[in-house]
Amino acid sequence: MKKSNIIFGLTFLLAGVFIASAQSQNAKPGEPKSFEGFRMEDAVINVANTTGKAVVSISTEHVAKIKGGRSYYFNSPFGGSPFGEEDPFRKYFEDFFGQMPDREYKQMGLGSGVIIDKEGYILTNEHVVSDADKITVTLPDGREFKGEVKGRDSRSDLAIIKINANNLPLAMLEDSNELKIGQWVVAIGNPFGFAMRNPEPTVTVGVISALHRSLGTAISRDRDYNDLIQTDAAINPGNSGGPLVNLEGKIVGINVAIFSTTGGYQGIGFAIPVNNAKRIISRLIEGKKILYGWLGVTVQDLTDDLAKYFGLPNRNGVLVAKVLENSPAQKAGIKDSDVIKQFDSKQISNVGDLLSTVAGAEVGKKVKAIVIRDKKELTLEVQIGERPENLEETESAATVPGNWRGMDVEDLSSSNAQRFKIEEKKGVVITNIEPNSPADEAGLIPGDVILEINKQPVKNMSDYEKMTKNLKGNVLIRTSRGYFLIKGEK
Repeated sequence: MKKSNIIFGLTFLLAGVFIASAQSQNAKPGEPKSFEGFRMEDAVINVANTTGKAVVSISTEHVAKIKGGRSYYFNSPFGGSPFGEEDPFRKYFEDFFGQMPDREYKQMGLGSGVIIDKEGYILTNEHVVSDADKITVTLPDGREFKGEVKGRDSRSDLAIIKINANNLPLAMLEDSNELKIGQWVVAIGNPFGFAMRNPEPTVTVGVISALHRSLGTAISRDRDYNDLIQTDAAINPGNSGGPLVNLEGKIVGINVAIFSTTGGYQGIGFAIPVNNAKRIISRLIEGKKILYGWLGVTVQDLTDDLAKYFGLPNRNGVLVAKVLENSPAQKAGIKDSDVIKQFDSKQISNVGDLLSTVAGAEVGKKVKAIVIRDKKELTLEVQIGERPENLEETESAATVPGNWRGMDVEDLSSSNAQRFKIEEKKGVVITNIEPNSPADEAGLIPGDVILEINKQPVKNMSDYEKMTKNLKGNVLIRTSRGYFLIKGEK
C-alpha cells in the first residue's frame, strides 16, 4: 500500500472580469443564478489575461554549510564509522587524507506569488522564502527583480516580499468567508517553472471541494493549517504561494499543499483562505511581529457518550482536558472538565472553532466565555494572552497489575516512562489493553497516563486501586490525551 503524503507546492532542486459573474445583475441574494449567455471558457480566459499577469515566479537560494574536521571517510552518508570515535582505521585515513575543510552548497527552491500592490508588494507562502539568502522574482513578461522579505509569519505560512518596481498589474482580494462548496475557482502558479522555461503562469480550473479542512498537527507542526480551502483545481510542486481565484479573478486563497500518494496531483489541493492574510498583511508589510491570542488549555471534541455524561443535548462545545498553570484560562477560573460553549460572543461547536476564535482575538482583550460545569452554565471573563513562541504542552497517563475493565496499569517508573516517552510525574500508566474490552472501546491505548477517575486525582497505584475497587456504571477517565468514558455493565 502506498503511503499518503501532504506535498507542499514548493519544488526543491537540491544537489543531491470582464465577467461580473454568472449571476444576473437583478438577482437577489439567495435566488438561483442565471446562466443565460454564460461561457465558462470566456471567464477562464479573462482570469488568465488579467489576474494571471499579477502572478510571479519566485526562485530562492540558500547556502548550506557542512562542518569539516574529519576525513571524507568519517563524513560518510552512511553515518560514519561503525566503530565510532575509537575506529582503528581512523588514524590511518586521517594520516593519508587529512582533515576535510568546511564545505558549502547551494540549495535551490521554487514557488509562486501574487502582486497585491502596484508598488511591488507580493503575497506568498512563508515556506517559499524561509531561510532564503537570495530571492529572484520573475514576472510573466520575463523581467527579473531581486526580492526582499518585508515580513513573514510561519504560523499562518504567509509572507510579503517587495520588488523595486511600480505600476505593476495586481490582483484584488475577495471575501473568502463567502465561498461555497461547488463554486468554480482557478488556481494560478508556476508548477515545475524551471523545467518549463517559461515565465508565464499556468492556470487550472476546478471547484471548491470542501471548506474548513485541517491537515492536523503531525503535518502542520507549528503552522496553523486548521481552516483550509480544499479544491480539485490542479496544484503541483511550484504552485505554493500562487493564488486561488474566483471567476472574477479575485483572490480567495493562497495555494499551499496537495494530498497525494504519488507526489503528484491527485485531485485534492489546499489553499489558505485569503481572509487569514487580510488580517495581517499590513503588519507584514511593516515588518511587525504577528501576535496570536492564547487561552492556555488542552481541549478535545465531545463524543456522544461524553455529551450524555455531562448532560448536554448535543456534541456542540469543547471539553477542557487540561488547564495550564498561570495561563489566561486558569486566571479566569476555567477548570478541567469544563465544556466551553461560547467564546468572545461566538458559538463554539468544535476544537477548530475555539482555536481560530482564540488565535484571532486581540491580545490583552477581555472577552466572555460561557462554560458548562456540573450541568450549570457559567459566564467567565478571560483576558486574552499572547501565544508563547515555543509552546510545549506537557501531559501524560497510567494503571496496575490486576485487570480492570480490560486494562493493566502500573506506577510511573523510569523504565515505563522511557518506553512510552512519558513526561508526567503523577498518575498511573496503562501497559496493556485487551481487545474489545470496555477500555479498548473507550479509545484508551497503552502509554496513556490516567490522571483522574470521576474527577478525582490519581497520583499512584494506591489511589487507582482504591478508586476502581467498587466502581460501577460509566466511569469518566482523564488521561494525558484527554477524557474518555469507560462504560460499565448494563
